[in-house]
Amino acid sequence: MNSLFVAWRPPMPDLAGWRPVGRLEHDGGLFRFWYTRGARKPGFRPFAQMERLDQVYESEELFPLFANRLLSKSRPEYESYLRWSGFDGEQAPDPILVLGVTEGIRQTDAVEVFPCPAPAADGCYATRFFLHGIRWMADATVGRITKLAENEPLKLMLDLQNEHDAQAVAVRTEANRMQLGYVPRYFAHDVWQLVERCDVDGIKLHVARVNHDAPLQNRVLCQLHACWPDDFQPCSGEDFSPIPAGVATRCIG
Repeated sequence: MNSLFVAWRPPMPDLAGWRPVGRLEHDGGLFRFWYTRGARKPGFRPFAQMERLDQVYESEELFPLFANRLLSKSRPEYESYLRWSGFDGEQAPDPILVLGVTEGIRQTDAVEVFPCPAPAADGCYATRFFLHGIRWMADATVGRITKLAENEPLKLMLDLQNEHDAQAVAVRTEANRMQLGYVPRYFAHDVWQLVERCDVDGIKLHVARVNHDAPLQNRVLCQLHACWPDDFQPCSGEDFSPIPAGVATRCIG
């Protein structure tokens, strides 16, 4: 994973829902960012220092918009922060990898990042994600989460009656079917397709790790594994397409 999509959530009710508005890439040398066609829809305003939608931006350093979404290495909980995401706390990984798992979530804005899944070594669909929506769950659910065990199997449930998101996918325990939270909205569309097209017994979800000392948004790391249908193309809608660059690349940083 060396690239991420950038998603934005409109603040107004009539523009509800998330959409991809850009893509961030790191080739080992330069960081690049460009806008996708989702940025041309109503309500979105270009990010600071990246005002032109038809521009490809380059920098030797990670752009401030994304660097500010990573915990500072000077913070005492930095090694724990890496451990929560499944990384070696003693070796700093590529920031793109960290952002891909933590999603760059900040409570002060409506921007998040996510990787586009690619076939794993076995040709199957495999991705890790933090369980979403825990803060909206009842106290009993949060209590059950503290008792989750590593490698404990979980189940997916298409939330057909969700009033806020028609494609929501809930995550529940296998034994008593207690709902724990949700699959991130970025992967929900994929999961709907996988449930429809894969053998139900071939879709596996389990607890990768439980971080008892982490904020709720980093509390439960899940691992999903499923088939990869022949013509399956994640992140392929119009909003994901890049806006053709009509001017020379601009370097910042």
